[in-house]
Amino acid sequence: MLENLLADYARTARAKGVSERDVLWRHVFRNSLLPLITVAASLLPGLLGGSVIVESIFSIEGMGKLAVEAVKGRDRELVLSITLISGLLTLAGYLLADLCYAIADPRVSYD
Repeated sequence: MLENLLADYARTARAKGVSERDVLWRHVFRNSLLPLITVAASLLPGLLGGSVIVESIFSIEGMGKLAVEAVKGRDRELVLSITLISGLLTLAGYLLADLCYAIADPRVSYD
């Protein structure tokens, strides 16, 4: 955010007479959101990976412990279904990120 406050487009908007509040929200904040959206896209499938570790350590019943037990028991169908769910979560995260890109950045358009 601090880097974008000193960028050329923010300085140009201030020179045109745009109020500081509008410069902050319309220009700087929107451009600062793009890296955050990119990082947030990978958080959704990462939750499943984190649950494997947490549930194994604390002996909590859940999807992560089920995945570990399926691998240990060589349950092929269960491992494939957990992999499918993880892949679908990854796709959902990327779809959400693309939609957020279109909202945050008006230059992005999907025809």
